[in-house]
Amino acid sequence: MVHFVPFPSGLYSLETPAVMGILNATPDSFYADGRAMHQAALDKVDELIADGADWVDVGGCSTRPGSTPPSPEEEWARIEPVLKHLAQNHPRIPISVDTYRAVVAQKSVEAGAGLINDVSAGLWDDAMIPTVARLRVPYAIMHHQGRPETMQQAPQYKNVVQDVFGFLAKRLEACREAGIQDILLDPGFGFGKTVEHNYRLLEQLPVFLALHCPLLVGVSRKSMVYKPLETTPENALNGTTALHAWAMERGAHVLRVHDPAPAKQVVELHRILQSTRT
Repeated sequence: MVHFVPFPSGLYSLETPAVMGILNATPDSFYADGRAMHQAALDKVDELIADGADWVDVGGCSTRPGSTPPSPEEEWARIEPVLKHLAQNHPRIPISVDTYRAVVAQKSVEAGAGLINDVSAGLWDDAMIPTVARLRVPYAIMHHQGRPETMQQAPQYKNVVQDVFGFLAKRLEACREAGIQDILLDPGFGFGKTVEHNYRLLEQLPVFLALHCPLLVGVSRKSMVYKPLETTPENALNGTTALHAWAMERGAHVLRVHDPAPAKQVVELHRILQSTRT
């Protein structure tokens, strides 16, 4: 099944997986090279696009384990210049904003964003789902267990795949009932999960295709890569690339990445592999 995502610049086909470049306009992202503030953020977004990012995901509120959120005003102040820069200099690039706050989502869409990427799936701000429905933009919803401050403190599941599937199915129903038409699903790798939980979800990723929505996968340089390899986020690119290939083999439609160039390479090689099966 080929999915299409509507953006202001037109329908985007996910027949070939999209590479979503991460722009963290924050001082405390878990991956140091992924942080960018002020002019550095504008330079970083240009670099992401030059390296082949199909979409850009802009965030001003870190949700790494143990993080403390800024105020909504500070979050918006961090991302507003980036959105203006994108609108002025890269008008054809689809823009996503990574936020769980309705007020930030509203301002972001008014500034040119075409997708809201919400790690809370609408559960941390009661106004979010009605706001996205009114704005008529695509909405990415992610599974999580707990809040960023506490989510990695001994996460537990009866069956992680079944539990995450059930959560996403319920949130999907809530979005549909509100009138949201275009929804992407993210299993939430690293958000309230052990390394083992993450790999069970990756192995069983095809299960989530039964929900008939595009799957967004964010594993880039996360602990599920660097902890088993006994390394650091800075040295986790090779492992990240391997996981991207395995995610696409299991049905991923969008890869959320810190490093677009190697991700684009693995997407192209996967496309060639897929072409031999027809």
